[in-house]
Amino acid sequence: MLRHSAGALLTLIYPPHCVLCNTNLDAREYLCEPCRSKAKRIRAPFCNICSQPFDGAIEGEFSCTNCAHRHFHFEHAVACYRSSGVVREILHRFKYQREFYLRHELAAWLMEGLDDPRIISRKFDLIIPVPLHWARERSRQFNQAHVLAEMVSRRTGVPMLNCLKRIRRTPTQTRFDRAERMENLLNAFKMRKNMGVQGKQLVLIDDVFTTGSTVDECARVLKNAGAESIRVLAVARG
Repeated sequence: MLRHSAGALLTLIYPPHCVLCNTNLDAREYLCEPCRSKAKRIRAPFCNICSQPFDGAIEGEFSCTNCAHRHFHFEHAVACYRSSGVVREILHRFKYQREFYLRHELAAWLMEGLDDPRIISRKFDLIIPVPLHWARERSRQFNQAHVLAEMVSRRTGVPMLNCLKRIRRTPTQTRFDRAERMENLLNAFKMRKNMGVQGKQLVLIDDVFTTGSTVDECARVLKNAGAESIRVLAVARG
């Protein structure tokens, strides 16, 4: 009876089949290898600042046209995968359909970014999640960046600090261009009370990096609070 109960619980946490194609799987797996192999990994050459891939022959570090003439408050944004196909579906099912167990697969993709030279070149002191406005978080029932940041914190031993607060509910960014996104997010975040980041090297966690407007506004607030450096780590590059 105990074995049956344990098996039933394990099935709730780890579905016994691939979540995309229903192929039978061993315990503690979510995707079969053929489905996992379809995740579009970002490979060089890509922008050193925002990880945007480039179709061409470029050797060494370069900045894309989106970043070359912009001043960001973060140093680098690292993402190992494109937000399309398998990756996009897993992200959407986690965020919008509340298939919460998929956080494990997303965290594994996120952890791959910790091996990037732009991240491991020096230590970081704290992991910071990008916040949601309280109304959106209540509707969704969780903040995806907070969940993923907690998992990275547990796996690395680096503390997570939920120090940012979203104080203004802004329209969704998807319908705006880059300039409109920046204006839309201006003064949308602030530091929570009694949260210190002065002199700290931070890794800011989000699920998807698109134009960088959201994480840059977060980084601006953190820099104004005295953070020494901010690097961004995302599951996917939009």
